[in-house]
Amino acid sequence: MPRILIAGCGFLGEAAADLFSGAGWRVAGLTASERSAAALATKPFPVVWADLASRESMMALREKEGMFDAMVHCASSGRGGDDAYRAVYLNGIANLQAAFPEARLVFTGSTSVYAQTDGSWVDESSETAPDRETGRLLLAAESLTLEAGGFVARLAGIYGPGRSVLMRKFLDGSAVIEGDGERWINQIHRDDAARAIVHLLTAGATSGIYNVVDDRPAVQRDVYGWLADHFSLPLPSAGERDLTRKRGWTSKRVQNRKLRATGWIPEFPDYQAALSSLEGGRPEIPLRQGSGSTR
Repeated sequence: MPRILIAGCGFLGEAAADLFSGAGWRVAGLTASERSAAALATKPFPVVWADLASRESMMALREKEGMFDAMVHCASSGRGGDDAYRAVYLNGIANLQAAFPEARLVFTGSTSVYAQTDGSWVDESSETAPDRETGRLLLAAESLTLEAGGFVARLAGIYGPGRSVLMRKFLDGSAVIEGDGERWINQIHRDDAARAIVHLLTAGATSGIYNVVDDRPAVQRDVYGWLADHFSLPLPSAGERDLTRKRGWTSKRVQNRKLRATGWIPEFPDYQAALSSLEGGRPEIPLRQGSGSTR
């Protein structure tokens, strides 16, 4: 029975851990705090807390837990900046590899490393030249993963039960259609992302980079149009581009053909298809004033 460490047992990691556990893997979850670990105490697998950024902490975890056949790095930077990215992603990958060199690694990176702004289609062979240090740190963590023969899962924007940035902004009235609204948005449902992680380690996929994104990117105006129709509310107002985004302002369409070729198929082909399933788990935000769709 294979054994796996889920380093970052949060929104995505918990879902992946549940899938591995259900498939018969011996799972160990890892969180960044004792409080987070305690919140998962009822899981059918152990969840411990340790500091990914500390080599000593990871070596102590090795002494306590022994070896693993595989591990998934899906920890979050906690909305931090360059220092947090360096600690969690770059140092975190290096420390996991030092402590568990025998384990096959999946690193969940980001499609933000594609810095294209012209709306072009990009795939795993496309140029990656992020203009922010956060993006460059993600690429450095990818390199460590690939050098060890692991998988890099470049995730699009994740949404799922109780978490959708676009829905939250739409409902609380902070959403803005940037410029002409033609900026391309790439997303992936949390459950499809978790299934992709399991798939990479169980379906005989070749190590390398895989874009984890749904089938149909959409421009910003269309995404907010779907939300407006769904909630019978007006479209957000127009505004300026948000050029201060932590991972940079981009507009590209991310291709998932390589991952699909391995047999993975998303349950939710686009954000619109998932809206009804999100309704019960959407954030508790009062609806803004207004009624009647403009679409």
